Amino acid sequence: MSPRSPLPLRVQNSRWRRDAAGKVVKDENGTPILEMVCIKRKDNGEWAIPGGMVDPKEHVSATLAREFSEEALNTLDMPEAKRAKTLDAVSSAFHKGEVIYRGYVDDPRNTDNAWMETTVMNFHDDKGDVFGAFELTAGDDAGAVTWVPITPGMPLYASHYDFVKETYKRRTGKNL
Repeated sequence: MSPRSPLPLRVQNSRWRRDAAGKVVKDENGTPILEMVCIKRKDNGEWAIPGGMVDPKEHVSATLAREFSEEALNTLDMPEAKRAKTLDAVSSAFHKGEVIYRGYVDDPRNTDNAWMETTVMNFHDDKGDVFGAFELTAGDDAGAVTWVPITPGMPLYASHYDFVKETYKRRTGKNL
């Protein structure tokens, strides 16, 4: 929470909503429906983008895979062999991310002397064949996890909606 604290990261997974035949579903305006993984925080019940703090000497890509795996796949409760296999699959899926935001964030944990800064990465499954292999299961500090459509004004924790709006604009070319 301060300049010397570990950097928090957010990992935003997105995909196009598809019908049973695998065709991209569009809204009433003809815009493809963009979905993202959301977790429901146990501490306050608010929906958020998965993420957490970089551990000492941990590489950012490892943090992204670990935090997503813990919160959205519940790897902490898996047997060691399955956890390692899942982490490998997540790490492979997270090889082409895009930085959505890096810097100061408006966060309820901020104080006059300590504040949150973050990096938000988006990993988009354009063809719908990468993230579908993952069985979402809430774990660690997530009480629930699900794919949700990105919609105007969706209620999200702290400044997460700002990051979602930016992702939506980059993926669809439109503002929320």
